[in-house]
Amino acid sequence: MRDILGAAAALAKGMSVTLAEMLSPTVTEVYPDEPPKFQERYRGAHVLERDENGLEKCVACFLCAAACPSNCIYIEAAENTGAVRISGADRFAQVYNIDYNRCIFCGYCVEACPTDAITHGHGFELAGYHTATLICRKEQMLRPWLATPS
Repeated sequence: MRDILGAAAALAKGMSVTLAEMLSPTVTEVYPDEPPKFQERYRGAHVLERDENGLEKCVACFLCAAACPSNCIYIEAAENTGAVRISGADRFAQVYNIDYNRCIFCGYCVEACPTDAITHGHGFELAGYHTATLICRKEQMLRPWLATPS
C-alpha cells in the first residue's frame, strides 16, 4: 500500500511540473533577425589576435597544440625576416589550422598560450555539409586589424 501511495505522489508531482510548464509563456529566439546574446564565458570559434601594431601575436611556440587533448591544432613555423615582419618575435605561424571535426572546445589552447594569441570568439555557426569545410585556416581565424587614428 505504501508503494502505491509513493508512486501516486511521484506521478502527481511530475504531472504538476508538466502542467506548470505547459501553462507558462513560451520564450522564442528570433535568431535570423536578431543575433543571439551570449555570456562572456561562451566558447565559440577560435580567433587569432593581433597586437597594437597589427602584428600577429602567435609566436609559433606550439604550446596550444601540445595542450590540445583532441590533437586538432596543426602549426608550421617560419622565421621572420628584417624585410617582412609577421609577428613581434623571431618566429610566426606560417600555417595554423584547427580541425573542428575534432575540436571539443575545452579551452586548453587558450589557457596554454603565453602571448594570448588564441582566444575563443563568439562565432557559433560552424556546421557544414562536408568535413573539409570544418578545417579552419589561419586566414579565417585572424582578427582583422583596424588601425586606430593617432
